[in-house]
Amino acid sequence: MQVKNLDFILSNGIKIPAIGFGTWQVKDGTEAYNSVKWALEAGYRHIDTAYVYGNEDSVGKAIKDSGIKREELFITTKVPADVKDYEGTIKHFYESLKLLQLDYIDLYLIHAPWPWSNVGQNCDEGNIEVWQAMISLYDKGLIKAIGVSNFSIHDIKNIVEATNFKPMVNQIRYFIGNTQKELTKYCQENDILVEAYSPFATGELLDNPKLKEMAIKYNTTIPKICLRFCIQNNTLPLPKSVHKERIYDNLDFDFVISESDMDYLNSLDKLASTRPLRY
Repeated sequence: MQVKNLDFILSNGIKIPAIGFGTWQVKDGTEAYNSVKWALEAGYRHIDTAYVYGNEDSVGKAIKDSGIKREELFITTKVPADVKDYEGTIKHFYESLKLLQLDYIDLYLIHAPWPWSNVGQNCDEGNIEVWQAMISLYDKGLIKAIGVSNFSIHDIKNIVEATNFKPMVNQIRYFIGNTQKELTKYCQENDILVEAYSPFATGELLDNPKLKEMAIKYNTTIPKICLRFCIQNNTLPLPKSVHKERIYDNLDFDFVISESDMDYLNSLDKLASTRPLRY
């Protein structure tokens, strides 16, 4: 089955397309508009953006102009990482809703457990406030699913213990050679879908000789090996491109990596340089 026809099921029963189109570092305006337009034309039905990307307006216009029925689309956006209070969360949610020209959001995420200007800061109390605000929006039907991004096991336990409401998604940096195994295991054991951002390690994997050999074996490309790897590990990849041919190509594959080759890929480590967390 082609990847464009695959779904994951979130813990609340909502279907989410098994591959999403990422828009981080995609400039607002023509670049963002065209990228999302091409992605939708190619068959993507899951678009991932965020308030701080600054491109929600263009993403929303491309979605509206596509003519695709709203119920066929899955749209994700995120509350900024530096917002750590109830009212600020509500305010930013409605701003995103307006920019995207939507009546509801399919998935709303806390972008990070701490401000990007102070990675590692303890914001436990603030995250609880944000989570409570998101639960209220979820209960009103304005959000179909809620989750987190870049959250550690501690960060997840903090909001769950305070609210008895478990996130449906944790979006983390995840690619061959860096799968955050302990965190991924915890999430999957607790029915929290792991979304894999930077599945190509921000391009660093695209010339890797080990992955080149694997791509030749399957008569495919390194990007498709990377995406298939994520999906077969029950994680949801979010590839990003601003090039029409790559956007189309990344969605067009239907091969399966063998169990032994998956074991090999899962055994690899540090194929890309260690970088700070991205968003």
